[in-house]
Amino acid sequence: MTAHALAGALADERRRTVFAAIVLGARDVPAVVARTGLPARDAAVAVRRLTDAGVLADDEGGLRVDAERLREFARAGAAAPAVPAANPRAAILRTFLRDGALTRLPAQRGRRRVLLEHITERTFEPGRRYPEREVDDALRRWCEGGEADHVTLRRYLIDDMLLTREQGVYWRTGP
Repeated sequence: MTAHALAGALADERRRTVFAAIVLGARDVPAVVARTGLPARDAAVAVRRLTDAGVLADDEGGLRVDAERLREFARAGAAAPAVPAANPRAAILRTFLRDGALTRLPAQRGRRRVLLEHITERTFEPGRRYPEREVDDALRRWCEGGEADHVTLRRYLIDDMLLTREQGVYWRTGP
């Protein structure tokens, strides 16, 4: 990221407002909206642009200022380290997951695959066998409050060969 890119990321008043809300503890877009009074769409766009610019990070704990990147920028003086290309996997997960729950399933197969792999990695242990009831319970948690249902999610996991089913017993077969 160059000094120009950092300045550009923070040049917009809405992005500065969102940045300040996150510095003060907002960890997701609804919290940013509550703190700033910005429309949800404006807050989400600002978060995405700040994340893409490398100013914010979105990880297991939610949104946070990427303090290490800012320190690197400060140490470098006028020129900060280059920002790696936007992480498409993270962007897909940000789009289709909210607070650890699936909002909806992507229509595009490639995006859906990224999401299904994420769910599989976080839900099922390699080598372990699961009865159907346990699989359904685990997938229901992903679907709470969203448009997708656990049966459809289970079908996609099987169709994409991330789970295998035999006589009501499931196991992880994907990456």
